[in-house]
Amino acid sequence: MPPVRRRSPWPRLLFGVLAAVVVFAVAVSILTPSEPPIPIPDGVPPGAGSPVPAIDVDGPGRTAAQLRDWAEPQADALGIPVVALEAYGHAAAVLKRSRPDCGLAWTTLAGIGSVESRHGRHGGAGADDNATVSPPIRGVPLDGGPGLAEIRDTDGGRLDGDPVLDRAMGPMQFIPETWTRWGTDANGDGVADPDNLDDAALSAGRYLCDRGGDLTTANGWTTALFAYNRSTDYMALVRDRAAAYGVGVRP
Repeated sequence: MPPVRRRSPWPRLLFGVLAAVVVFAVAVSILTPSEPPIPIPDGVPPGAGSPVPAIDVDGPGRTAAQLRDWAEPQADALGIPVVALEAYGHAAAVLKRSRPDCGLAWTTLAGIGSVESRHGRHGGAGADDNATVSPPIRGVPLDGGPGLAEIRDTDGGRLDGDPVLDRAMGPMQFIPETWTRWGTDANGDGVADPDNLDDAALSAGRYLCDRGGDLTTANGWTTALFAYNRSTDYMALVRDRAAAYGVGVRP
């Protein structure tokens, strides 16, 4: 009978050691939060982000499309659809001319758009080439429930589709009464549409500038955001996301 050859225990021991190392590394990566590659600055107002190039805001059609070469290279890194990023930059460009005293940066509008609707993508929605979001994004009925104001119908359901209670509308979540006052046409189709990213971003910018005045100051920025949504948690969340966009990373 040939002698029995005993296998060396070393391969199994080595495999066990390697497996333990892998398990330990995975556990460390889960339990220890990794530092972001680029630190997110503290403080308000959040950073202004990549400068918006000069465009002809009085041109025909959707003038926000002039920002395609500015938006496309950074859209993936920021996690913002190109059309939405164009809308935020366009609003900032329009307000730079009409409200130079305001100093609203596109990053603040992007922070709001992210919190309110994931830049028009809430519930599987999306924007077409004209920046119109579909299916329309509508909030819950404002019935005074937990965390909600009670706002009885102000538009007969014409804008929000609810003839009993108001609902927030569109990618920037305007209530009908506010949209009626501040809504503006920004994409050149002659209609102020709360479901259009261009229109909603510029309307939000106009509202913020009116409420906050100089948004390059901490007081002006916080006053404007608190008027947009009376919640310090909301304000902090918008700030954090806008600050991330300001240094070129997604939140």
